[in-house]
Amino acid sequence: MTKQALSTADHLNTLLVAVNAPYHSGIDHASYIDEFKNLIKTYGASYDQVMSIKLREIDSSYFITKGKLDDIKKYCEEHKIEQVFISETLTPKQERNLKDFLNINITDRTRLILDIFDRSAISAEGKTQVQIAYLEHLKTRVSGKGIEFDQQSGSIGMRGGIGETAKEIELRYLNEEVRKLKRSIEKIHAAREVQRKQRIKNQEPMICLIGYTNAGKSSILNAMTNSAVLAEDKLFATLDTTTKQLYVNHKKIGVLSDTVGFIQQLPPKLIEAFKSTLSELQYANLLLHVVDLTNQNWEAHIETVHQILDDLGVSKEMVYVFNKVDLVPDLESVMPKINLYNPHVIVSTKTQGGMQELLDYLTKWQSRKTETEK
Repeated sequence: MTKQALSTADHLNTLLVAVNAPYHSGIDHASYIDEFKNLIKTYGASYDQVMSIKLREIDSSYFITKGKLDDIKKYCEEHKIEQVFISETLTPKQERNLKDFLNINITDRTRLILDIFDRSAISAEGKTQVQIAYLEHLKTRVSGKGIEFDQQSGSIGMRGGIGETAKEIELRYLNEEVRKLKRSIEKIHAAREVQRKQRIKNQEPMICLIGYTNAGKSSILNAMTNSAVLAEDKLFATLDTTTKQLYVNHKKIGVLSDTVGFIQQLPPKLIEAFKSTLSELQYANLLLHVVDLTNQNWEAHIETVHQILDDLGVSKEMVYVFNKVDLVPDLESVMPKINLYNPHVIVSTKTQGGMQELLDYLTKWQSRKTETEK
């Protein structure tokens, strides 16, 4: 077990527990920990310590095995830790047992990402989808003792009766709230369907940017459409789909849409909630799969995106867009791996002419598409 000290500030004494789990084979653990830290940064929390632990097996009751768990408890008592963030997803039973054992508030990966989505959503649709995911998550934590989500903005709080009856009351309440929100989403989708039909009628090709979170999709959208969409160096900067007119060499190619970024172990409830938004991918003529070449786990990120597309039932023509090439110190050494993914282009939004390969590809793609339709 390793510990890394960090600067402190006036805040709750916080410990991050970064787990190297048995199912992490094939990924660079240092990069995975960096991603976990970035999730915490995006969430807006500061922390005093990172505890990195390696598990050979998962404990069904606590997730963390007894020896490591005793180390964590001892550390928390010695340093008066008030909250713990864990890099992995916990079952309701594991979360409850860990809270009781440590007597500290626990936030797991699912809850952390839900909170980030809750804060990042801007549009009515995005906010509604996150609320649905939150309520579905709450349903798995219903105990009959009342619902309290202390960190959730706009939190839900309620108290029922005693025992099983209280649990039934809470579940009925949550199910009704989910139904109301889903009805709101259906109205939004009806309006989008009208816009979609108009695009199809006008034979307007649709190109969608997809990829791992923070791969640079929004920056590419801005570079290609002269837009000013929010493009921050943080996870999940974009939750709401943005669509812009796309011109190459003063000729209209179609429309270009940016989509929510994916991440390893994206909570299934969020995938489900955002299926309606991501259903736009079903109507895409071309997917631009953006890959951050500076991330050590970029190959694993590609697999994550493929898996989520499979879960969504999306199978479309795709080109890999290897991004941030200006920050890669030795591109030649990476080329053998890049060449395994075809077709592909290599781009940078930061250098003059850095987007040319992609623009040339789209020009040829448009020509092929036009020939095919004749």
